[in-house]
Amino acid sequence: MTDTIQTIRHVVEALAPLTRRAGSEQEREAAEWIADRLESAGAPTSIDEEWFHDGYARQLLPLGIAGGVAALLAAAGRKRILATAVGSLATAGIVDDVSNGTRLWRKRIQAPQRTWNVVAEVGPPDAQRTLAVLAHHDAAPTGKLFDQSPARWLAENRPDLIERQENSFPVWWPSGGAPALAVVAAVTGSRKLGALAVALSALSVGMGIDVARSPIVPGANDNLSGVGALVALAERLRQEPVPGLRVLLASCGAEEVLQGGIYGFTERHLSRRRRDQTWVLNLDTIGSPSLVLLEGEGAFRMEDYTDPGFRDLVAVAAERSAVSLHRGTRSRASTDSVIPSRAGFPTATIISWDPRTRLPSNYHLMSDVPESVRYDTVADAVTLAYAVAEDLAE
Repeated sequence: MTDTIQTIRHVVEALAPLTRRAGSEQEREAAEWIADRLESAGAPTSIDEEWFHDGYARQLLPLGIAGGVAALLAAAGRKRILATAVGSLATAGIVDDVSNGTRLWRKRIQAPQRTWNVVAEVGPPDAQRTLAVLAHHDAAPTGKLFDQSPARWLAENRPDLIERQENSFPVWWPSGGAPALAVVAAVTGSRKLGALAVALSALSVGMGIDVARSPIVPGANDNLSGVGALVALAERLRQEPVPGLRVLLASCGAEEVLQGGIYGFTERHLSRRRRDQTWVLNLDTIGSPSLVLLEGEGAFRMEDYTDPGFRDLVAVAAERSAVSLHRGTRSRASTDSVIPSRAGFPTATIISWDPRTRLPSNYHLMSDVPESVRYDTVADAVTLAYAVAEDLAE
């Protein structure tokens, strides 16, 4: 355990000083460093250059503003047909983009950019069974949207409300709900609903502007903790090989734009594999006090991951290896897991949270530094991933 923690800490502390915005030069530097470190751990490694369309706050702002215009028209009782059309298009564009749909909007307004996936392979290349263990090495912008003070206040004053909440807070609902409410106001002719839509649009756009202009966080927990776990797992597999199983260790780029590099990884490394002999385990933000097994995710519509039997296997592996793992939670944020899951591969996602707030520690905050990571929790995730590999091989 001590050696595992030292490895994880070394990875996190080495990469956290880099400003790893998706598609940036320092994201590429991080990918090259990770590739060298995985090679040193005994895992043959390559860097795949992939393409992605940038996204998130800056790209969605025009749609939010369009929804605000629709709300103003509805509140004034003017041009209701135009307000309905504009609000409907804005709603559809936001929901489609955030939910990893066709993404016509972001593809229309910008050219693709490069990102870099790091992929290492461990185990016999001719093994019939494959486990892909995912992480990501880019980092997100911060913003007032991610302030955890309200959750801490609830934890101190109304812990019962937090304990009853299994799914994470629907952070994207105001963005999609504001133009949708403008449509309802325009159709019904309700100026009161229109005024409410104006207020919600102003809040959503204001939050978006704040995130768009905010700096990139160090991203130690989200998700250098996962990258460190990949390296530590590579070392464990070198020391204690798992026969009969091929393990892909993939650190993807551009995850924080609501999925980027994972599309290329799925197409390049998974698409030709059999769905009944390939499993995907995603390690995302695993440096908080307690590990959590997600059942599914969805910003607007919840999607359980493909094959609950694989999640059962992960839970059994956790029990067998004496790793504490909370189960029954679903996320309203998006992770790279949704792409291989939609492609039909059995998928499981391990995250972590502070059980008092049920939020990942320092999530998208400038305080997400190496000193704040719970390295013992990350080491438990490595133990769990190795146990999953053992069970799949058997």
